[in-house]
Amino acid sequence: MLRPQEALAYHAGGRPGKIEVSPSKPVATQRDLALAYSPGVAEPCREIARDSELVYRYTARGNLVAVVTNGTAVLGLGAIGPAAAKPVMEGKGVLFKTFADIDVFDLEIAASGVEEFVAAVRALEPTFGGINLEDIRSPECFEIERRLQAAMAIPVFHDDQHGTAIISGAALLNALELAGKDPADVRVVFAGAGAAAVACARLWLTLGVQPGNVLMADEHGVLREGRDAPPNPWNAPFVRRTEARTLAEAMRGADVFVGLSVGGIVTPEMVASMARDPIVFAMANPDPEIGWPEARAARPDVIMATGRSDFPNQVNNVLGFPFIFRGALDVRARAIDEPMKVAAVHALADLAREGVPEAVGRAYGGQSFRFGREYILPKPFDHRVLLRVAPAVARAAMESGSARLTVDLDEYRERLEARLGKAREVMRAVIGRAARSPRSIVFPEGENERILKACDILRGEGIARPVLLGNPARIAARIAELDLDLEGVPVVWPRESPDRERYARALFERRQRRGMTLTEARELMRNANYFGTMMVELGDADGLLSGVDGHYADTIRPAIQIVGLRDDTRRVSGLYLIILKRGLFFFADTSVNIEPSAEDLAEIAVLTARTARRFDVEPRVAMISFSNFGSSSHPLARKVRRATEILRERAPDLIADGEMQVATALVPEIVERTYPFSRLEPPANVLIFPSLEAGNAAYQLLARLGGADTVGPILQGMRKPVHVLQRNSDVNDVVNMAAVAVVEAQGVGAAG
Repeated sequence: MLRPQEALAYHAGGRPGKIEVSPSKPVATQRDLALAYSPGVAEPCREIARDSELVYRYTARGNLVAVVTNGTAVLGLGAIGPAAAKPVMEGKGVLFKTFADIDVFDLEIAASGVEEFVAAVRALEPTFGGINLEDIRSPECFEIERRLQAAMAIPVFHDDQHGTAIISGAALLNALELAGKDPADVRVVFAGAGAAAVACARLWLTLGVQPGNVLMADEHGVLREGRDAPPNPWNAPFVRRTEARTLAEAMRGADVFVGLSVGGIVTPEMVASMARDPIVFAMANPDPEIGWPEARAARPDVIMATGRSDFPNQVNNVLGFPFIFRGALDVRARAIDEPMKVAAVHALADLAREGVPEAVGRAYGGQSFRFGREYILPKPFDHRVLLRVAPAVARAAMESGSARLTVDLDEYRERLEARLGKAREVMRAVIGRAARSPRSIVFPEGENERILKACDILRGEGIARPVLLGNPARIAARIAELDLDLEGVPVVWPRESPDRERYARALFERRQRRGMTLTEARELMRNANYFGTMMVELGDADGLLSGVDGHYADTIRPAIQIVGLRDDTRRVSGLYLIILKRGLFFFADTSVNIEPSAEDLAEIAVLTARTARRFDVEPRVAMISFSNFGSSSHPLARKVRRATEILRERAPDLIADGEMQVATALVPEIVERTYPFSRLEPPANVLIFPSLEAGNAAYQLLARLGGADTVGPILQGMRKPVHVLQRNSDVNDVVNMAAVAVVEAQGVGAAG
């Protein structure tokens, strides 16, 4: 459960808010500035003035969406106003970018009236490729959307209406398939008669539900002829001649219940009164109209969906809007019309019926998904959603005439695959795998603020079971000061631990023939790094993370002395996982060996290839040098050449080559043109550097200047999971490395 202070700290920390604007072209030199602004900017301006369609070639308009609200109906919060709605709109922008690589400007408009709102948004048309309306109260939202759609030649989409309609429509088709029912035959009851309910009902009619089989109820009861409370113009088409007055009466014998109202209004008895295999979509947030356990207890044959992520079948609009806009923008659609919405429905429904890749299951804690009553919709983190929904929407737009561009759909799918890549799934999958079976990770720097904040996340998300070492009073004070929830997390003070003598004697037994006395061992057990490492070695913890408060050498020394190396390993080494939009790369050695020998480099390559496979990456190894395939006879080049020969002897099936420059390892054209004999087809994804100086500099340059996300340093070759953090590691770095340590521990066995 998220706490208020945690959410506030997330939004206020560092740069306030959740989004920023970043240049997509170089701005490093005076020439760059001259091209970006005056005088160079005049050339695209002249071209666009000559042909307005060229705005899509020379500006970001074709990938830019406005998320617009007046804050009159913010989900779960009501009419809080435009300024208070801004965090929600920024969040919507984050989802657009994360799931579909669409840029967003969020616009919070101080305009409550229809005329003022429409005028403001309509005037913005030259800026945007599409308009996403959000959190506008009903019934004004209907008129605002209708008028903007009529006036503007770009897609205008009110997600509160159509997003819910599309996702729930896909869920309906699959639920009916499982229940063995036909859309034309089912009776549907809606609780709620606002924007979302009306949009769902309209779209569901397109999917085959018959108008006469739909009843809609609001706070005054069922919309029926002769009712005292009149309907509004938008839900008036759903007024019916019926004897049913209340929601309970309407639900008797119904096949489908759709809740878009408020929590707790449906009783188990009402669900029990429905037809066989009842379909219940209780989508009120945060509390559904009836809870999952209550509905299942009332009717074991129910097929249920909610708006919540902690139950199966979440009707989540993020399955729709990013991908629908992606397809619409990429064919430069004039609107998101009905055929495009229906195409999205069928794409989502069809995808849920397919087998689910193992990587998706790992992203959700190792769950196994299969089409059935508890899996009628794809998961948002299934990367295939982008590849199915966007092309389906694009095809429908081309067929309906809404599209201005025609695209080759096969080529389009390839471009979509390249747009986001699989790298974004990497840590999500690792964290999901860790959460499936969390292990105990000891943190010797238990009084450090970053460690405590990371442990709060690890505990709250179920990624790991943290153990903190340090002064209990100081740790408790820091936890209270930071307003963290670490209840139940063990805190051990090595100086007062009853295990101190046992650990000291065990250390003495291991090191007595290497000059260590029992007295020295006892003194070392006052050191949290030595104490924590003994916990791992003796099975009282599964892994260890340390280093944010100390020197790297001081932290790694006890790990090597106590835990030691794997039987097949001569040297410990370190790597960084480099995550770029273009892909995933493994850099080694980046943190341990200053001047590795040829034999060391070959071993590091084998270990790094093994690590890559743990991340579901088939390694392509480049042995990096300043030389290309014998172009220099310098001893450093010869060392890498010899390392490549040793590597081929040790791992003949490994795709690897060297010595080669970084450009040769990454650019296919260089190999094709100059080195066609190379065993490696670039780009390599495992780069083994000839020295610590080169590897450390390379990963830091990519992290600081290249915008790469990095995970590490990952310590390779240890018998048990022990990792040494960098002193500048932030909270996310600690969380990521803890997840890596947990996954390692799952593979080598764990403490009870």
